[in-house]
Amino acid sequence: MRVLGISAFYHDSAAALVVDGRIVAAAQEERFSRKKHDARFPRQAVAYCLKEAGVKLSDLARVAFYDKPLLKFERLLETYLSFAPRGWRSFVAAMPVWLKEKLFLEKLLRTEFGKVAQAIGCKPWSGPFLFPEHHFSHAASAFFPSPFQEAAVLTMDGVGEWATTSFGTGSGDTLTLQGEIRFPHSLGLLYSAFTYFTGFKVNSGEYKVMGLAPYGEPKYVDVILTDLIDLKEDGSFRLNMEYFDYCTGLRMTNERFHRLFGGEPRKPEAELTQREMDLARSIQEVTDLAVLRIGRHVRKQTGMRNLCMAGGVALNCVANGRLLRERVFDHLWIQPAAGDAGGAVGSALAAYHIHGGGKRILAELQPDGMAGSYLGPAYSQEDIERFLSSRGYPFDTLPDRALLDTTADLLAKEAVVGWFQGRMEFGPRALGNRSILGDARSPKMQSVMNLKIKFRESFRPFAPAVLEERVGDYFELAEPSPYMLLVAPVRESHRRPPTEEDRRLFGIQRLNRPRSDIPAVTHLDYSARIQTVSQETNPRFHALLKAFEARTGSGVLVNTSFNVRGEPIVCSPEDAHRCFMRTEMDALVMGNCLLRKEAQPPLTADSDWRSEFQLD
Repeated sequence: MRVLGISAFYHDSAAALVVDGRIVAAAQEERFSRKKHDARFPRQAVAYCLKEAGVKLSDLARVAFYDKPLLKFERLLETYLSFAPRGWRSFVAAMPVWLKEKLFLEKLLRTEFGKVAQAIGCKPWSGPFLFPEHHFSHAASAFFPSPFQEAAVLTMDGVGEWATTSFGTGSGDTLTLQGEIRFPHSLGLLYSAFTYFTGFKVNSGEYKVMGLAPYGEPKYVDVILTDLIDLKEDGSFRLNMEYFDYCTGLRMTNERFHRLFGGEPRKPEAELTQREMDLARSIQEVTDLAVLRIGRHVRKQTGMRNLCMAGGVALNCVANGRLLRERVFDHLWIQPAAGDAGGAVGSALAAYHIHGGGKRILAELQPDGMAGSYLGPAYSQEDIERFLSSRGYPFDTLPDRALLDTTADLLAKEAVVGWFQGRMEFGPRALGNRSILGDARSPKMQSVMNLKIKFRESFRPFAPAVLEERVGDYFELAEPSPYMLLVAPVRESHRRPPTEEDRRLFGIQRLNRPRSDIPAVTHLDYSARIQTVSQETNPRFHALLKAFEARTGSGVLVNTSFNVRGEPIVCSPEDAHRCFMRTEMDALVMGNCLLRKEAQPPLTADSDWRSEFQLD
């Protein structure tokens, strides 16, 4: 049975194809269009999924969309009626697109699939569309690819149709949601309100708030818990809507919120002050507390020992790490594409298992059903060499062993290397196939990568990629973390205690003070957002880490996504070479081809990346 899942029209549109219960392809449209968070119908992603599986639209048994538009429209209307006459401007702005497109989604989908069919030369889809609810799609993306026969399921995000938080249980081929918290009360929107107020972009800058938090003090926790959110012991909560403007306005917060925290929101790109750092720390601690209480309630209600998670809040790896360390559940599995893009996977799996009666074979879901999240396009060695030769770009082709040894030597000499291999990752993280790599032991690597490679804020932390079999040697983590979705402390044996001078520093002043013998990936609080690399899921990246370990004794590398600020992660060899040349990367490895920066001719007729990409 072949099932196609779609998420689109809000942000991060994507397509995913499930064949006989196995996810064979998935990709976000942004990777092809080069427009970050592209919300348009994922025409190119659909075409890729079909091509990867060798099927036509007419071969599909079902097509599923990741939410119910009529329920979402109901929520929109009820919200505006509840707050009338406030929000008239927002209502007028929203209605045209709803009346023209979103309210008649099936017609729009048929039109778009017709364009796909015309482009790839096949008959258009003529069967029915399925519309699982938004949070059910999230829940399906969390449970069905997980390695658990049975588990509790928790989904948390901004909002779907009505639900903002939901929980339930999965067992075998079944999935049931048992409880929910409804809009406008939303942990995701609360966090986004602080994203907005601290000067970052909503729906993309939340991870910046998380990265900024360790620089601050939790001085606003009591204010948040007293004035903004009534958080009960069982994890249920209500927001005080007198402080928020997202129900009817065109911004997240209002003047009352601004007075509560001492002034207007920070302007984007303005200097970060101690206020923003303290706000980030405070909302992160409140989020940790809420997730812990919700988790304990779900454990009590379901009696399950394992937990699966999805939804945008599940990308908060700090809260996830806290949930794991508190041992609320024995094991966690978090969907790597936890945001709306992952809804494409969830809707396809819901259609396969729930509507299609497809069986779930647990033995095939090891270590899980996401195949390491390497579900996007791959380019052969021939493809890469043809591209490079056609453009006259100098390169050396090396056999595997020599390539790994040479790359490891470059990294050991503090070179920054673009690493382009195999199938592109699905989800927001680069996991060793579309990555920029560096030496985690280098005290200057974080600032070099942030300012000269990624062109982003200096405070942003980087993740360590560590050999799975060595993770316990470096970090206080006893299980795999293949998707960079768990934060854990660096082991005491690798830490450097703070000096008296360190203790006198505040905020960003503390940025460049080494805190461990892997300083490029150690945050201010001695934590790290960990990716474990296994030989089973990514043998080539694992082999590179082994080669680096043989030279240096260290089984850890800095791994960040292969892109500059505002750009989607690279997809093709052309994307990779362009990004390589626009930055101060020292070398690029694509397949078995090694390119050295000093040998490359300058890019001709290249645009300024800052104008090409919308900065987030």
